[in-house]
Amino acid sequence: MSAASEKSELRTRYRFERRERYLDHSFSYLATSSEFSKASAIASYISYGDEPNTKELNQALLKSGKDLYLPRVNGIDLEWVLWNGSSAQLAPSKLSKQLLEPTGEALKDLSLINLIVVPALRIDRSGYRLGQGGGFYDRALKKLSAWSIGLIHPDEISSVNLPREEFDMPLNAAATPDLILRFNS
Repeated sequence: MSAASEKSELRTRYRFERRERYLDHSFSYLATSSEFSKASAIASYISYGDEPNTKELNQALLKSGKDLYLPRVNGIDLEWVLWNGSSAQLAPSKLSKQLLEPTGEALKDLSLINLIVVPALRIDRSGYRLGQGGGFYDRALKKLSAWSIGLIHPDEISSVNLPREEFDMPLNAAATPDLILRFNS
């Protein structure tokens, strides 16, 4: 079985498991971790459905004076837009009406972003993640030199290596609602 088809099967299984046991948790504690405290410009996202909730984390980052950038799909890539916390600055994505994206001018100098928060369905102990399958975040991680952390629910750290393809990018850390697991990457 190819890595791509194995990933597809795992996505179906992990989405089902997540729906069955979803609980809303706060990730706001991350705003006081050393990596977040040192960063001046952070890329995050607006969670939806049963993804780990980013609302409180994003608000905590804004309150601490960080520049907060949110992704917007542009073709096959993500671009980053400075967000001030206003829902008036958000609009439904072209990909899905469930996804909210920022309006406004895209950041030109990606080197300004110090840290990126990434969604994931699972993350293995080597820092590789299984995302939704579009490759948007792997392409973004390749362009950014930022420290990266994936948000997952409890029990979504995989004890076995997830299938990998040549374009998959490892993360520096994974966060559950009560711990940060840093990888040697």
